[in-house]
Amino acid sequence: MAAMNAMSMTSSAVTPMNGFQSTPTVSMSRLIEFAIQKTYHELTVLADLLPRKTDMERKIEIVQFASRTRQLFVRLLALVKWAGSASKVDKCANIVQFLDRQSDLFIETADILAKASRETLVSARLPSFQLPSAVEVLTLGTYSRLPAIIRDRIVPPDPISNVDRKTTLLRLNHIIQQRLVSTALPLQMKSFKIEFGRVVFHVDHEFELSITLMGDIPSLPWRVLNIKILVEDKETGGGKDLVHPMQVMYLLHLVQSRLTDNSNPLVDAYNTLHSFCLSLQLEVLHAQAIRLCFERLDDFIRIEGYSPGNCLVLSYWREHKDDKGFKLCVQIDSIHPSRPLQVIHCPELEMKDESLKSDYFSIEKKLLQTTYERSKQKLSQLRKELDELNVGKSVISGAPAVLHISFLQPCMISERLLISVDSLTGYYLVHIPQFEDCSIVEEIQTVINKNIAKVVPLFRQLKIWLTRERCKKTVESLPVYVMENLPFHPTYSHPFLAIKSQKLFYRFGKNYNNCLVTVFNENESNDEIEIYYYLLYLSQTTGTGSDSNNQFDIEIPKLYVQINKALKLDISNILRETFSSEDNCDKNGKRKLCTNNLCEPNKTVRTATTGYYIPQLAHVVSFCEEKLAYSLLSLELQKRSICHQVLQDSDGYTHYIDIVKFSPANQQNNSDNYFDKLQTDTLSAIIRLHGKGSKMWNILLAFCNPPVQTLSAKEQGSRRILTLPYDYNSGSQTQITKMVDELLNDWTAIARLYDIIKKFATSLQTTNQLTTSFDIKSFTYKKIIIGYGIYKTYIVTIYWKTTEKRFQLFFGCIGSAPSDSNPHVIISSQLQHEFNQHLSIIQLIQILNYTINPLLTIQSLSGIPLLGVINSRPQLPVQSFCAIPQSSTHIRIVYRNIYCLDITINSDNTIAIRDGALSLFDKMKVMEELIPIQGLKAFLSKFVDKTTQMRRLSQTEDDNPPSPIESVESYLYSTTQIKASNSPSKNINDGNLNTSARQLSHTIASSAHGSNPHTPSSPHTSILSQSAYVSSPGAFPMTSPPSHGIQTHGIQTLSSNQVVPSPSMPVPDQSPANIFNVNSPMNPLHAPSPSFLAAPSPSASNQFHSQSPVSQYHATNTPQTGIENSIGSPFTTPNMPASNISMPSPAPNVWPGSPSLPRPSPRSIGPSQSPGISQVYHMSNIASPQSIGGPQHLNTMHSNITSALIPSNRMLPQRPWAAAIPTLLTHQGFDIMCKPNANMDNMSMPAINNNVYYLLSQLERFLGCVYVRRNIQRAVTQDEKFNFIMTPEPGVIQFKNDTMVFKLSLDTISMQSLHLKIAPLSDVSHTWSRDDLEILQQFFENKVVCAPFKPNAFLTYSRILNAPMKILKDCIQLMRLELSPDRSLKWTLHWCLTIPPASATIGLPGMSACLMVKNKMLIFIQLTRIPMAGHNLNAEPFSIIVPFVYDINTHSIQVAGFGRDSQYSQSSVLNVINNMLKRFADYGATDGLLYLAIKDIMANLNVP
Repeated sequence: MAAMNAMSMTSSAVTPMNGFQSTPTVSMSRLIEFAIQKTYHELTVLADLLPRKTDMERKIEIVQFASRTRQLFVRLLALVKWAGSASKVDKCANIVQFLDRQSDLFIETADILAKASRETLVSARLPSFQLPSAVEVLTLGTYSRLPAIIRDRIVPPDPISNVDRKTTLLRLNHIIQQRLVSTALPLQMKSFKIEFGRVVFHVDHEFELSITLMGDIPSLPWRVLNIKILVEDKETGGGKDLVHPMQVMYLLHLVQSRLTDNSNPLVDAYNTLHSFCLSLQLEVLHAQAIRLCFERLDDFIRIEGYSPGNCLVLSYWREHKDDKGFKLCVQIDSIHPSRPLQVIHCPELEMKDESLKSDYFSIEKKLLQTTYERSKQKLSQLRKELDELNVGKSVISGAPAVLHISFLQPCMISERLLISVDSLTGYYLVHIPQFEDCSIVEEIQTVINKNIAKVVPLFRQLKIWLTRERCKKTVESLPVYVMENLPFHPTYSHPFLAIKSQKLFYRFGKNYNNCLVTVFNENESNDEIEIYYYLLYLSQTTGTGSDSNNQFDIEIPKLYVQINKALKLDISNILRETFSSEDNCDKNGKRKLCTNNLCEPNKTVRTATTGYYIPQLAHVVSFCEEKLAYSLLSLELQKRSICHQVLQDSDGYTHYIDIVKFSPANQQNNSDNYFDKLQTDTLSAIIRLHGKGSKMWNILLAFCNPPVQTLSAKEQGSRRILTLPYDYNSGSQTQITKMVDELLNDWTAIARLYDIIKKFATSLQTTNQLTTSFDIKSFTYKKIIIGYGIYKTYIVTIYWKTTEKRFQLFFGCIGSAPSDSNPHVIISSQLQHEFNQHLSIIQLIQILNYTINPLLTIQSLSGIPLLGVINSRPQLPVQSFCAIPQSSTHIRIVYRNIYCLDITINSDNTIAIRDGALSLFDKMKVMEELIPIQGLKAFLSKFVDKTTQMRRLSQTEDDNPPSPIESVESYLYSTTQIKASNSPSKNINDGNLNTSARQLSHTIASSAHGSNPHTPSSPHTSILSQSAYVSSPGAFPMTSPPSHGIQTHGIQTLSSNQVVPSPSMPVPDQSPANIFNVNSPMNPLHAPSPSFLAAPSPSASNQFHSQSPVSQYHATNTPQTGIENSIGSPFTTPNMPASNISMPSPAPNVWPGSPSLPRPSPRSIGPSQSPGISQVYHMSNIASPQSIGGPQHLNTMHSNITSALIPSNRMLPQRPWAAAIPTLLTHQGFDIMCKPNANMDNMSMPAINNNVYYLLSQLERFLGCVYVRRNIQRAVTQDEKFNFIMTPEPGVIQFKNDTMVFKLSLDTISMQSLHLKIAPLSDVSHTWSRDDLEILQQFFENKVVCAPFKPNAFLTYSRILNAPMKILKDCIQLMRLELSPDRSLKWTLHWCLTIPPASATIGLPGMSACLMVKNKMLIFIQLTRIPMAGHNLNAEPFSIIVPFVYDINTHSIQVAGFGRDSQYSQSSVLNVINNMLKRFADYGATDGLLYLAIKDIMANLNVP
């Protein structure tokens, strides 16, 4: 048994890999490192020892070193080579070692067994069984018979309880308090704290002693627990402890020994620790002084002596040659050792505290404090000496102390002479803060440090120098140049130059040939500085000179000045009034400047200027400059032949120029009477020079008899004042000339504006019709501000701009205007151009008033750039609406850069709208980069005011009899495939289709005539087709009437080959006569006979393109195309502005050169019913809001009129240019169409679950639907999985895929939404339920083709439709979850049809969000957390976008982006979702996996 145990122990010790304990090894890298280190060590030793040996010994050592190193690395190389095959040797060695170990185990086992049998087992006996112990262990699970010594020796005793511990410590605190009461305690140790059975004594900045008692026996000594030294060195210690722990332990034992058998143990302990701390502090100061001398102040301080534990002596200001010098001594008080370190100064210095405070030990700080006190003492002595010399007012202030000396009164702080003491050297430092470069100050500093008695003359020079600097400072903001000397020739002499006093020259920048001179004279008797003023008139002269004495140098000509006249100014007269209250002028005109406090007034007067400002000098400079400026301006006015005179004000201080009359030579056109009219009403024109720093000419114009009265309170009365400011900063001759030019230009602008205002006032006197349509807000003779609009809150400003030589219009708004900006800003350039043509304010006001409302509506159209409009480049922004004005009444509105509306604003408060993509000359031609708007005519007809149309018809019906030809409206769409008609007159119909709605009177009149559908057109001519006439808009070759059908929301009441009638058909357009005033000579229809006079050509003011009818007769033999084909066409445009020009025909004339048009033979539709009346009745019921009652009402209505409307099944030909003929709308209808949230009570709107949809205008909804429908048609055509189906229904896109047929159409009632009808194919009809198809339709209408109408959403939808059937059914279930959210789930679902910006790493944002690649499907789902009860409902809910990838083959789903470095792998929420998808895939479900997985996430996802 023992042998087996030994074997098991041995086997457990060996390694399990080889079966035995492996031999210790060393890595090759470590071995190489040891070899390199050994070599490096030997080489280092050689480098140290070889220099001491002889040359031969060095060579021997080097050879031996090389040999040893070579052998070492040869062995290492062999070892490296052997290591390549060491694995085999290692395996063999392991095997041998293992076998040897096994052999040893067998031998050892045999030996142990033999020994056991021979020795151990001979006397072995089996012990008795321990039954009680076994029973106790088996039953109770423990053994209680162990010896108690085991517990006593091993198990520690239980600690005392917290209550006992607290009681013991409280008792010990009482004992300590009792002992302290009976023990002597030093005063410095009065700060102590007793807690937790110990007392802690704290001496600030020295030490902290913690002691206790071991019992309550009075003879027990104190026990020292801890000592903490609090002395710190914050400068050199680096925050470390200054005392070593062993030293602290020594102190502890020392103090403990002093506490035993001592009558005053605590006193002795304090003395011991205090003495140690003082010595330590002195050592710290000594270390700081050594470092300070070594680093910075070696040349300025010196350690004179140091005695450890006694004193430290430093010397400073060593450059002074005093006998004793300046010293600082820090020592320990030998008399009172308990006191802190004491400071002694030599020579003596009066200081409040001679002890060194221990809160912050710094020898540098103490030296700085000492030098501050020394400096203050030295400056005080200097002040006494200066007061005896009476050099000025002096004050000592600041820390460090500074002596302030004031020479002038009042004296600014920056002008004072500051004297301080250098803290390093002890010498005086002198400077003036404002004048650091003054050479006199340097001389004063040199003299004051040597002999103070010689400094008085320098102070007097400094006084004059400061006065000169004040003069320079005073004229800094004035237009003068300060010069010390003028460039006189060296040989030039003048009596003025004989004055020896100091001078200062001021040359005027605007008048450079004039110079002001100030002469300074000091009166030593009364300590005053006298200033004299001279005005010099200079002239330029040239001279020659050389800079050197070399005879070969060339003499360079130089510019010099000479004095023509020197005028001494009478300052007493110039300043007699301005400075009368403090007049210091003497009888000779001298100015006196006080320099001491004797001249100070008794009462301090606050001045508005600073102390260094001399107001007298500034006033003299301004006076001279003003006088010279008027002289220059007068000379310039004389050159322009402007009658004027320079006058002086009544006070005699200022001047002004009175212009008597502007010379006729300055007028631009003498033939005009602009200036004569203005000069007649001009009272005066006065020019004054104003301003201090920046000069400005102010021209005051006074006018009488203003032509108009304004609402401004300042512009009342018969006299008006106009002020014209002009810049005079530079004051040069060039600026004077420019100023006069600007004055003449302003005078011309005033005359131009005054002329049209005069005409405007005359027109207002003759007619008062427009007085209520505008208000004149202001008329300042330079501009007029007119308010217009309903509340006169919009304003237009008219003024003449001389640089452009035309009037300028500026538009704005005031008060509570309906809009933030003036809408006429859109057409401001056009209005300005037209106004400069007619120059009529009345005409401008008329245009502004009848265009204000339409422009307000146009202004409300959204111009925000949208992203995702272009399907291939979704990140390219495209503007929604862009207004491009053509004239003041003609505007083009471009929608998304492809659709264009051509809008004309008429003066009768109507608006004509047409499709701007169609050419104005050839209606069959489309403009480049534009696309015609399908169904525009029908959409516009919904906003036509029938009452206005009927009123316009009634006004023109007498002069324009109705046409017997029936009216036919254009059809809704042009892309629908139309079958050819069997009518024999088809070719004629195709060439003469009319796009405008016929007048109601024409349709009624046509009811009296019958017609045969098979009768060919009559070739006879019509009197209305003559070139002088405009044909009736009702002309249409009706060989057979159109058949109509009604279709609303998928309910079709007629056969499939019938077209939906245009909703605009019930709107009867007026006769072309309403374009002109009836009976007007400008109306081509006013005469009963043809006229052959040429019609006027298009003009820039109306922007309508038409041609003269004369060209019709000049080109009778030439085929007429383009614009010529429109002459004489019956398709005139009735809805045009008041003009004598008609719109060209949208269709070419099929009879070139013929003076007449073909007319169809009459045909009977019914026994007593006109086809025109039938159409009007039928379509008016569709368009009228009272007649729209739903599908049942439409079916009932259809059943009542079917027999009258549809005599036969026929299709009308296509008319793509239907919207080329303008549709006339009222302002209200146009506003309802264009403004968002307009009144739509009478409009039938679809139920769209999109908030953005209702924020758009009806026009934007319609255009958005048209735009999306066009992109859908193109996408269906390009998709190979869709088959396009040709359909005769207009405006319907029909296509199919493998399982379903789709029919896309525009809502025929509102025309503001798209509807998709889905039906299954016959062979798979059983697989699709009606509910699933309804979900697809609802999702398409609410999510795909909704606002903001982005085409890429349909691409996603189409890819979903073409997905496999199982996946499509899952997608339908997801659509149902989005359309009808399940409130039992935690999350709501939103299907992202375009790639969101948050997923930019997966795809380009804005592109289609559904991809099918290699049997994998990528979709994007946005999950939004449903707010729970108790949460803030106003807070934005948490949402996350999850990209799902579904593998069709493996039926697995995961989050896209995982498996690569992206942001999705780092999202914690997406990690949770991906883990849920992995767990869901373990269930093995295949049917509905996509739907079930996403629904499971919506039900169980918890955000971490």
